[in-house]
Amino acid sequence: MHMNIILIQPLVALLIGILILIVPRLLNYLIAIYLIFIGLVGLFPHLFTTTI
Repeated sequence: MHMNIILIQPLVALLIGILILIVPRLLNYLIAIYLIFIGLVGLFPHLFTTTI
């Protein structure tokens, strides 16, 4: 099954929004985890390419 990133981002945003409403202290951790994940996804294709 192939999941498109366009489908995943709104689902993640919705889940994080609901969790923030339930437990506001999680805001810092959830944002940090989300930013780290997006950063790694953005860098992943460039880690295996070599430029001279």
